[in-house]
Amino acid sequence: MQRQVIEYGGLPVGIAVPDNGQLRFIAVKFHVIDLDNTRFTTVGDLKAAIGRHLQVEQSLAA
Repeated sequence: MQRQVIEYGGLPVGIAVPDNGQLRFIAVKFHVIDLDNTRFTTVGDLKAAIGRHLQVEQSLAA
């Protein structure tokens, strides 16, 4: 497992780095900073969490 750039909506939002058999997310964009240092089992789980997080943020802004 190697470091991997994580894109959401076609834009890079962070990287996933291997950490004890999981992936630790390092956010590089402010709108996903709440997920920084969170661990995930798969990249799919990470991207799903980003989607849920952004959906909640949009709901709060409305």
